[in-house]
Amino acid sequence: MIKLNHKLAVALALACSFASTAALAADTLRFGLEAQYPPFESKSATGELQGLDIDVGNAVCVAAKMTCKWVETSFDGLIPALQGRKFDAINSAMNATEQRRQAIDFTTVVYRVPTQLIAKTGSGLQPTAESLKGKSVGVLQGSIQENYAKAHWASNGVNVVPYQDQNQAYADLVAGRLDGTLVLAPAGQTGFLSKPDGKGYSFVGAPVRDDKILGSGIAYGVRKGDDALKAKLNAAIEKVKADGTIDKYAKKYLGDIDISAK
Repeated sequence: MIKLNHKLAVALALACSFASTAALAADTLRFGLEAQYPPFESKSATGELQGLDIDVGNAVCVAAKMTCKWVETSFDGLIPALQGRKFDAINSAMNATEQRRQAIDFTTVVYRVPTQLIAKTGSGLQPTAESLKGKSVGVLQGSIQENYAKAHWASNGVNVVPYQDQNQAYADLVAGRLDGTLVLAPAGQTGFLSKPDGKGYSFVGAPVRDDKILGSGIAYGVRKGDDALKAKLNAAIEKVKADGTIDKYAKKYLGDIDISAK
């Protein structure tokens, strides 16, 4: 009888432990990101995460009554890491595209921003295959900008050069190894054009458009079948949209750029 009670006590203790761990996990949201893409996500001089996606993500966690934790990886490794359960959702300025929807699901769109080409001011370049023929254009590896450039330009004599870090593309642009780089407009403005190295460069031409490749807007990526988390995040996103939180942070980081998901 004593042995039976002991086993029962151990079983109850283990059950309580598992329940406690499950509760903790349910209250914690692990966001995956690449922290090298200001103004969306980057690190301060003291190593703290900062940017639009960080502030909005933290607000979404509060609305969902969860605690945010952040897990860093390279942008092109975000989807495999999500599928490998390294974190629960992707929050890294990732556009919801048809290609990505084959591998993962997305929440409702959080915001939408334009994609534009950066080149030397007065270069005369335009974001077209005809204008860029024989030129080299840098893109972030694994990004929709890479997909767009390869689909619309690469087969027409444009050298599309992928980089694991967008900052490397800026450095090669300044060094003359690139003629332009295709980026999300706010990232290009904050990460390059507003800095000393960006002097003499500017956005050239109008934003490029291809909703099939560029997607419907930036959203959080979740694993297929994780419907409960998706619904929870959708409700939280709608809440921070309605109370003006997203607009407030967009104004802080993006200025007057229209981020509405039209």
